[in-house]
Amino acid sequence: MESAAFPESERLSGAHVLYRLFDASLVVGCGLAAAEWRLPSGTNLSAPPIHLFLIAFCSLAALLVFPAFRLYGSWRGRQLSELLLCILAAWCTVYGLGILLSFLMHQSGIISFPWASAWFILTALSLVGLRLGIYAALGAARDRGLNQKRVLIVGFGTLGRELWRRVEHFRATGYEVAGIYTGTDERLPSSVRRLTSLEGLSNFIREASVREVWIVLPMEQGQKVHEVLFQLRNDLVDIRWIPDMMSIRLLGHRIDNFMGLPAIQLNSLPAIGIRGWAKEMFDRVFSLGAIIAFSPAMLVIAVLVKLTSRGPVLFKQPRLGVDGKVFNVYKFRTMTVHEENGTVTQATRNDARVTRLGAFLRATSLDELPQFFNVLKGDMSVVGPRPHALAHNELYKDVVDRYMMRHRVKPGITGWAQVNGYRGQTETVHKMRARIEFDLYYIQHWSFLMDLRIIARTALSGWTGRNAY
Repeated sequence: MESAAFPESERLSGAHVLYRLFDASLVVGCGLAAAEWRLPSGTNLSAPPIHLFLIAFCSLAALLVFPAFRLYGSWRGRQLSELLLCILAAWCTVYGLGILLSFLMHQSGIISFPWASAWFILTALSLVGLRLGIYAALGAARDRGLNQKRVLIVGFGTLGRELWRRVEHFRATGYEVAGIYTGTDERLPSSVRRLTSLEGLSNFIREASVREVWIVLPMEQGQKVHEVLFQLRNDLVDIRWIPDMMSIRLLGHRIDNFMGLPAIQLNSLPAIGIRGWAKEMFDRVFSLGAIIAFSPAMLVIAVLVKLTSRGPVLFKQPRLGVDGKVFNVYKFRTMTVHEENGTVTQATRNDARVTRLGAFLRATSLDELPQFFNVLKGDMSVVGPRPHALAHNELYKDVVDRYMMRHRVKPGITGWAQVNGYRGQTETVHKMRARIEFDLYYIQHWSFLMDLRIIARTALSGWTGRNAY
């Protein structure tokens, strides 16, 4: 039986009702505790009645709102961070409804702010602490072999093997692989039973007390998924279809609701929604600060460029930005004025086109300081894949796998590839392929912490490099 702390489904069982009531009682208890702590009159009748009214309203609202955040369904196999975010979002929603109601009743002005703050924090900590305790207790029990749930994997290959590895590694999830169906003779773990016939799946489920079936067949075997579902039509077990996204080498995936239907986004990005907006704001603020901080140095460099060689101070060249948008990247000019005749030739060691000042600017990356204006305009990001010349995009897009995927995000002044040694000239396909792998890794694993690490490494050692000339 599934642990009562996380019932298997959302059906209104007795345990389900008890846990709703327990959460509501936490709201009440924390509200009264906050009143005794922060209200001068405590919970005496002399206190403004709006405080007790809010406690009662929010406890009732919790009974209705919390289930909408899936707080009482099974969290087996799901991330703890997701659970904690859901409980915090649920409590913020309930609390916000209470404050809104008090405003509509023209009572918000007499609510004690110290009480309201204490109540909010105490309730949030109590709800989170309760889940952490239950999560830890269930994990410990499952580590000892209790509360296990037997599953059957249909299909194996790379995805099935990875699922089995995770079940064995994360014992706290409480899963046990009882059998694996595979139509090939590939080697299976010795601890599980091999099934080779679809007709035998139903009998095995009953004999082995299997409670979940995970279908991990390759996408080209879509017809067999229908056959499996037909064989299991009379078995009262949970069935999960896990598409083989590992075989699709794009950027990432997530499941969305599209026009009322579930849709798998095969090329999703980590930096979207609020996280993407926050990254945009960080870029603008950081670039503005950098422009102010480096303005004396940029002014000196601009004067030196103008005095030491003929031509404009800034070098502008079209580059490919996010989703194929073309923009002009800014740099201090480091070469003599010359004609490319429709081609772009990367600078090489002892390149005669590079001026003496330009060689210093390139070696120290000072020539790229004007790109903070590109960031301020919104064409670039502080951290991201470095923008390549348009001619190089045409050259490598059919040679390097997933080359164009790097253009799903804004290019950056510095990037994961650059702080890992792939800065400057990429004269071979091998070097370009390695740089692209680092760029794609950054896109797939982006986080603010990763951006800060890259900026710190760039500030400490990323301004110079052996390949910068």
